[in-house]
Amino acid sequence: METQDKYNRLKSILKEMGTVAVAFSGGVDSTFLSKAAFDTLKGNAAAFTAVSSSFPRREREESGRLAGLIGIRQFFFESEEADLPAFRDNPPDRCYYCKKELYARLIREAEKAGFKTVADGSNADDTGDFRPGFRALKELSVRSPLKEAGLTKAEIRGLSREMGLPTWNKPAFACLSSRFQYGDPITREKLEKVEKAEDFLKGLGFNVLRVRDHGKTARIETSAEEMARFSDPLFREQVVKRFKALGYAFVSLDLEGYRTGSMNEVL
Repeated sequence: METQDKYNRLKSILKEMGTVAVAFSGGVDSTFLSKAAFDTLKGNAAAFTAVSSSFPRREREESGRLAGLIGIRQFFFESEEADLPAFRDNPPDRCYYCKKELYARLIREAEKAGFKTVADGSNADDTGDFRPGFRALKELSVRSPLKEAGLTKAEIRGLSREMGLPTWNKPAFACLSSRFQYGDPITREKLEKVEKAEDFLKGLGFNVLRVRDHGKTARIETSAEEMARFSDPLFREQVVKRFKALGYAFVSLDLEGYRTGSMNEVL
C-alpha cells in the first residue's frame, strides 16, 4: 500500500473506534497518532499522559506543549510502577509489568472521562527486538492503530513533517527504566540520577542520547557526530565532574554509539 492509502486506512480505523484515548508521551508515534485522532474525531479523541518517576519531567512538559499545538485535550494521571516489586527487581520482562500497570490505570482514567477505546503508538516496525510490553497491551485489549494501518516509522516521520509536527525528526525515546542492566534493582533515586545526567548533557546541546547505568559506571551512548565532542579535554572534564557529583565513580563513552535496546544485547 502507498503511504497515503495507509493514512486513509488509519483514519477509517479511528472513525470505527468512535472515541479514543491515546497513550501520549510526546514521542514521534504518539504525537502523530494524537494529531490523526484529533483531526478525525475532534472532541472524541484525547491524549492521556502518565506521570511517573520513569518518565522524565522534560518529556512530560514537552508533551503539554505538543498537545496544545495539536489542539487535543490532555489528561495527566499517576502511574507509579516503581512501587511494584516485579518492576523494581528489573527482570528481562520488566516492561510487561510496567505496561500492565500503566495501561490498566490509563483504561480506568479513560473510562471515567468517557472514552471507550485506548490506543498506543506502536507502528508496523515494532515487531523486532525484545518487547515483552506487547503482551500486556494484548491482555488489556489496547489497540495499535498505526500498526493496524501498516504505517512504518519512516512513513510516520514523513507524514509528521507534512503536517508540520515538530516531532518528525525527534530521536526515539524509551522510559528511564531502560537505562539499567537487567537484574539491577530500580529505585526512584536511581531513576532521578539518570534523569539528571541526561538533562545535563541535553543542556549541553546533545540530541541523540542515552546514559546507561551500570552501578558505579555511567555509559554514554550518542551519535557518531556528537561523539566527537568528547575529544576536547576540557569538555570531558566538565562531564566527568558533573557525573561524579551525581554519584558515578566512572564515566565511559560507548564507541559503538547510540542504538535502541542496547541492554537487550546481553540476553
